[in-house]
Amino acid sequence: MSGRQGGKLKPLKAAKKDKKELDDDDKAFQEKQKKEQAELKAMAAKAAKGGPMGGGGIKKSGKK
Repeated sequence: MSGRQGGKLKPLKAAKKDKKELDDDDKAFQEKQKKEQAELKAMAAKAAKGGPMGGGGIKKSGKK
């Protein structure tokens, strides 16, 4: 009887992925995607910065 029986099994390691060569089209496509992500992130930050619905919610006065 082994000491590991009944315990949690160790996860198997994933096989290493082969690095594939990227041609110019793939590199251009990746650059384009990075730029679009950066633009979206900048626009989201700009939109969250202020505006009429800027994180206040409904404000209640202390009166009843």
